[in-house]
Parts: sequence; C-alpha cells; structure tokens
Amino acid sequence: MMRAVVLSLILSLTAPAAFAQGAGSTMPADPDAGLIPQVPATDTWLLFPDSGSRAVPATDEVEAPPEQVVAGLSNSSVAITTSFDGSDILIYGAVKRETPIPGGPLDVIVTIEAPSQPLTIWQKQRRAGIWINTDRVDVGAAPSFYAVATTRPLDQILSSDWDNRYRISLPLVLRAFAGAPEVTDTLPYTEALIRLREQNGHYRLEEGAVTLVEDTLFRTDIRLPANLIEGDYRARIFLLREGAVIDAYGAAIEVRKVGLERWLYRLAFDQPLLYGLMSLAVAVFAGWGASAAFRKLRRA
Repeated sequence: MMRAVVLSLILSLTAPAAFAQGAGSTMPADPDAGLIPQVPATDTWLLFPDSGSRAVPATDEVEAPPEQVVAGLSNSSVAITTSFDGSDILIYGAVKRETPIPGGPLDVIVTIEAPSQPLTIWQKQRRAGIWINTDRVDVGAAPSFYAVATTRPLDQILSSDWDNRYRISLPLVLRAFAGAPEVTDTLPYTEALIRLREQNGHYRLEEGAVTLVEDTLFRTDIRLPANLIEGDYRARIFLLREGAVIDAYGAAIEVRKVGLERWLYRLAFDQPLLYGLMSLAVAVFAGWGASAAFRKLRRA
C-alpha cells in the first residue's frame, strides 16, 4: 500500500515534464539539457565551454519533431559471469514521420556510455632516477566505457554547437573537474586519458558503423569489453540533419554480476572480515597442497 502511494506521488510530480514531449521521443524541451544530467556548475569546473546559448524555458506544450526515433536493443541487460568475455549489443530502429521525407541527408549517431566515476590523472616525472607522480588533475565524472557509432564521419554530420549541448564526441565525454585544477594547462591530461582509453578499447569512435536504409531503418552492433563495471549503462540515439539534432532517444542497459562472481563480489564489500578469512584459508590450503605435491614428486 505504501509503495503504491509513493509511486502515485512520483508520477504526479513527473507527469508535466514527461508529457511535455512528443510521443515516442526523448527530445528534451530544453535543448541545452541533453539526455545525461550535467554535474552542478556551482560545485565543479567545466572541462570544456558550452555552446553559450541560453536555455529555453520549458512550456506546457512542445511541438513534436517531424521525424522521431523508434528504437530497440537486442539486450537490455548483461550478465557478468566467471566466463564472461564481452557482449555484442544490437541497436536497431526506424524513423517515424507523419510527413514526406524532408530533403537533405539524414544521419544517425548511437552512443553507449558506462556509469561515470571520479578519477585522478597523474603526471609522472623522473626525479633522482625514479619515476614518481607529481602534478595531477581530478576529474569529477568520466565513464569507464564510451562508444560512438555513426553513419558518416562525425565531424561532417554534427556541428560543434549541438555537440556541446549533448556531449557526444570523445573529447566531451569527460564531464567536469572535481574542484579547481591544480595545473594551469589541463588539456594534456584529458587528452592523455582519452588516448589511453582509446588504446585499450574503452573509448571508441566507429564512423560508418551505423547502417541506414532508405532514410528510415537503421542498425548497428557495439561490442562491450570483458572488463565491464557494474551499473546502469546508457544508450543514446540521435537523428541529425544538416549538423543539427532533430530527435533523440535514450534507453538503459543493466550490467550486473551473477552467480559465484556476484556472491564473491558482494561478500568482499558486505562482509570484508569473512572474505579475508576465506581468502587466507584458500591461500593456506593451496600452499599446503603444492608442498605435498612436491614431496611426492621427490620421493618418486
């Protein structure tokens, strides 16, 4: 009964914002809002400047875009087991329109983003023959995995203003600094982080990976790596014409550990003393077993 009352209260508070958009579309009433909540500007320092445009106040009725995204995912959840070696996510959909197809090329951008986490970027310098950490930059929010798939080269289909609004490209994936930066030039630090994560496949730009058929049907496959972290991943789909986003769609992908892997993971966090004792017991047993095996080999 209490759960039903809380649900009714949440629906009553969120209904005006939810129904202010067109049917089947997640295009925000505020074009500067994007689909991913931004870190509050009062507590952080932005990595990159925004587009400089003022926010447009939301109105009670927002005209639906002439073209809307209707999409789906092959998997809305990913289970991480002991034998997990990655997963392929098929993202497919169609463009819904009530009028004839407008002139000009239509493009699609698909992104998948892992939950954001704070991190520290260190610069190593050699002092007295030893490499040590010296200067650092604290990033308030950076996803551990981020993939972008497009129909054509990204710089040809997305203008910088709309990129700043929705933070689609790889340079804009880092959200904000955690506090005032301690160095004067932060660009080498952020570029190094993006470069390293591109090298290990955690940040990817796959241009031409989205197949668009007759400006209506589209599909793409995005490979998730084996070393995923748990959390709610976010998939975003953007429709574009002449560099501008005309509609956007968002969906969630739940990534969770299951089976023995999850039991050990939860045990380590919920009961660290018991987990430590079990690890010690396993180490003692393994050492005793190896010693016994070598004694038998010597006698033989």
